[in-house]
Amino acid sequence: MSVKATYFGSSGWLIEFANFRVLIDPWLRGKLAFPPGPWLIEGSLANEVEIPQDLDLILLTQGLADHAHPPTLKEFPKSIPVLGSPSAAKVAKQLGFANVNDIKPGMTHTINQLKVEASAGAPVPNVENGYVLTHPHGSLYIEPHGFLDKNISPQSLDAVITPVVDVTLPLVGAFLKGKEVLPEIIKKFQPLTVLASTTGGDATFTGFLGSLMKMEGSTKEAADSLQQTTLIDPIAGNTYTLPTQK
Repeated sequence: MSVKATYFGSSGWLIEFANFRVLIDPWLRGKLAFPPGPWLIEGSLANEVEIPQDLDLILLTQGLADHAHPPTLKEFPKSIPVLGSPSAAKVAKQLGFANVNDIKPGMTHTINQLKVEASAGAPVPNVENGYVLTHPHGSLYIEPHGFLDKNISPQSLDAVITPVVDVTLPLVGAFLKGKEVLPEIIKKFQPLTVLASTTGGDATFTGFLGSLMKMEGSTKEAADSLQQTTLIDPIAGNTYTLPTQK
């Protein structure tokens, strides 16, 4: 058994559990902007990404535009099931998706053979979601900002998708806590593979906040800290076949 993971840059992933295809937090088309406007921060893609086909689920961790990106989500058939945090589910409903479910930390949702358990994620400012995904063909944990819910039970998972560096802003501090949280994640999940996420891809950022962001740590530093776990620093567009513990 194995799991396939295709990276799309930023927080976007396509996860394949055998023939079950889950698209997570896609930003594939158009610019990325936040209120009050592009002067604050705006993201641009070097190349737009081909829209994945034959999806079984769109899974959204947050309702912010870098996770529930309206120009990208508009490209998908509105019959695809969507599961997300309450703020993400609201975005999907506004875009016309017909089968939308919201899920809060501590809740579970099952679709076909995939079990999705929501955990408390980043407070941005409302607490958003992380997820433990369990399928007969594999398991993984994903949370895009490095916020690990203390209420998740320790368990052995095949893979973890997480940032592995910290990204900070003056006065705000770290809003990505990958470097800080990685040792806790390894202890809790004992994954075979860690996939570095959130800070990768071919995007560029402009605006006031973009100029103030500082990164602490590196993927090499993270890899050197691991012993029995493989760290992958993914290249956008590449598909990785992940080993499983079964």
